[in-house]
Amino acid sequence: WTGLLVASSAGAGGFGSPGSARPSSPSRLQLEEELKATVLQLRETVVQQKETIGSQRDAIRELTAKLSRCESGPDGWRKGLAKGKDTMGDLPRDPAHIIDQLSRTMQALKDRLESLEHQLRANVSYAALPHELREMLQRRLGDLERQLLSKVAELEDEKFLLHNETSAHRQKTETALNALLERVSELEKGNSAFKSPDEFKVSLPLRTNYLYGKIKKTLPELYALTVCLWLRSSASPGIGTPFSYAVPGQANEIVLIEWGNNPIELLINDKVAQLPLFISDGKWHHICVTWTTRDGMWEAFQDGEKLGTGENLAPWHPIKPGGVLILGQEQDTVGGRFDATQAFVGEMSQFNIWDRVLKAEDIVNIANCSTNMPGNIIPWVDNNVDVFGGATKWPVETCEERLLDL
Repeated sequence: WTGLLVASSAGAGGFGSPGSARPSSPSRLQLEEELKATVLQLRETVVQQKETIGSQRDAIRELTAKLSRCESGPDGWRKGLAKGKDTMGDLPRDPAHIIDQLSRTMQALKDRLESLEHQLRANVSYAALPHELREMLQRRLGDLERQLLSKVAELEDEKFLLHNETSAHRQKTETALNALLERVSELEKGNSAFKSPDEFKVSLPLRTNYLYGKIKKTLPELYALTVCLWLRSSASPGIGTPFSYAVPGQANEIVLIEWGNNPIELLINDKVAQLPLFISDGKWHHICVTWTTRDGMWEAFQDGEKLGTGENLAPWHPIKPGGVLILGQEQDTVGGRFDATQAFVGEMSQFNIWDRVLKAEDIVNIANCSTNMPGNIIPWVDNNVDVFGGATKWPVETCEERLLDL
């Protein structure tokens, strides 16, 4: 603009004195080129501002759409989080309206610049214009520049205002969502779908390689153990695998399995003991097995009665920690590679593990429902058991009802 004003002043001086000579042709061309360059620069500035507005408008529209989706969520969110009040809040201004208004203003400025350029092209030479017309042109250009700068400043102000408003709106949204997540977590931790956290059973109705349950907790290193559970299965041949525990390097660290026409077997570190248990009659049965690394001694109980005992089952081998405990499937690798022919079919409940050999009287009391004794290593609670592949959790019959089924 300084170059334009100097050139304009020089041109005005040349026409101020009637007797003065006309400026040479190169000076006129220079003025015209400078003026055109200035106009082109203004046009480029306007186009850049318009592109900036367009990109900001798209960004704001996208943000507005996301916020609208948050606000249009289930009515229960608003009722639960704000007791009828919309905690998401509303923008006090319409960002799209502001951007559209600024866009129209910038387009008007662009049109005025194009009109001015057309007028310049229609004239032979800027220097040939009358003095009054040149002054008017300079004033118009000056006004146009001031308007442009004003609109740019207004746009920056609106951008800053919108940024603050959307930041506040986003913060309200995040606060509301965090409150919702905390409430869901509280419900997951504090409530159960069952009357009591342990009054449920896992149902595995089909012989497949994808229905199973998984215990979230794992075992520590054990030198003795007792495993008890209630089972009901009428599968034939064999009930399959009620549970398996696998660790890296040993898929058969602990397994209880009845496969095909073989008897029920207890595997410890892939060593086998056959158990004199008979539970494939479609009725509920209470099963307990105990084992100690000392001489590999084991015991087998059915419905509170000791039916078998033995020794030399993986003697002096401690149970390895950090493995995966699966209900209903036999693991060929840690946590997977199940075989449908070895899958458990039926229902199970009250799967508990202790880090010691329980006394026979304790096992009898658990089996006849006179005591409730959760495992000190693995207790049977709802939030410690996940089901997969179509396996389901259901309320279990009472202990007394299971006794009547025997």
